[in-house]
Amino acid sequence: MPKLLVALLMAVTISAIVEAKPQEATLSTPDEFKNEFEMVPCNNSDRQEAVTTLFKKMGAPVSEIRVEKYTNSENVLVRKPGTAEGVLVVGAHYDKVSAGCGAFDNWTGVVAIAHIYRSVKSISLKKTVLFVAFGNEEQGAFGSRGMANAIDQAELANYCAMVNIDSLGLTWPQVMDNTSSESMRALVEGVANDLKISFAHARIEGGDADSSSFLRRKIPAVTIHGMTEDWPMILHSMVDRPAAVKPESVYLGYRLALAVLTRLDSMPCNAYR
Repeated sequence: MPKLLVALLMAVTISAIVEAKPQEATLSTPDEFKNEFEMVPCNNSDRQEAVTTLFKKMGAPVSEIRVEKYTNSENVLVRKPGTAEGVLVVGAHYDKVSAGCGAFDNWTGVVAIAHIYRSVKSISLKKTVLFVAFGNEEQGAFGSRGMANAIDQAELANYCAMVNIDSLGLTWPQVMDNTSSESMRALVEGVANDLKISFAHARIEGGDADSSSFLRRKIPAVTIHGMTEDWPMILHSMVDRPAAVKPESVYLGYRLALAVLTRLDSMPCNAYR
């Protein structure tokens, strides 16, 4: 699809969904997403601190931000308590490969989950939401595996679902079918249709994502991405810099994931098992 047409379709979609505001939620704007990519931490050694700084900027109390250590990884976790039982995980990995700045893969995901936190932090949710920036995904999903494997068997049923965001920024939101459960794929597609967001399914053969760590523990999970057929020329390359990211694409992924989160919060915990 010609890039100009993609841009026009995105502009129309954004205009359409701005009217569909979740009640009481603080919605970020497309311009705010553009600002988030003016500076991206290009060194892995700087990214964990940058994650913490971003969540503080989004209004997270220091008391709700913690670093959890697992074998070969450290995750940054922000907890929003719910009013009833049930846990939802919203995650994105913050580490990068050595080439490039990791703006596309996966600072886009970190920005999206931080803004989702900002949107819901002041509203009442039934379920507790864990916003997690996973470490060391690129070397084997160590952060998400560590977290998922640490969940006690008796607590698994209380983990209702996991939403993973990885590599937004090129086009409209898509679901990575091969790292997502069938029920969650259908949920995201239904929410996208309700919001009138352009949406697609896309298998990434040989690819994996942090959602798989939760699927292995039988927790419903989905990975939302925003890649086009050009992704092999950007992902894990020197081209992965802020200039490669279309902020409007990240905004669309944020709006879709936010709506998915609120839908999950309104449903019984076992609705998507």
